[in-house]
Amino acid sequence: MKLFLIISSFLLITSCKTQNTSTKLPSFLIGKWIRVNENDSIKTYETWKKDFTGVGLSLKNKDTTFFEQMKITTIKDNLFLEVSGVNETSTLFKFTKQTDSSFTCENSENEFPKKIKYYIENKQLKAIVSNTDFKIDFVFDKIN
Repeated sequence: MKLFLIISSFLLITSCKTQNTSTKLPSFLIGKWIRVNENDSIKTYETWKKDFTGVGLSLKNKDTTFFEQMKITTIKDNLFLEVSGVNETSTLFKFTKQTDSSFTCENSENEFPKKIKYYIENKQLKAIVSNTDFKIDFVFDKIN
């Protein structure tokens, strides 16, 4: 009887365990992207690899005017977007919402942005970086 109770308890506990969907990686990011809603004299690119590391850079003629490294990382079963190269230390943005074609991540302590949203719409990668007073929209086409 004790063995039955132990096995039943074990099965009950393991069957009630829910899968953490917050750690599903956003595969829609993967690829090379060029920003299409920008001043003609500046070219902005984002490249995301299969290991969910990415690079964002802006060029004016042949000069780099902006550069950042990005990485989707898991910390204690939660996804974060880690951005480095902009500030002295990396900045973490915690995933707060996620679907198969979008995610939002936030860091309320960061001056700008406090929120970053990526999503796919009409085969374009779109991003919005924002705080309570200001936002910047990015629209990218995939480069083949």
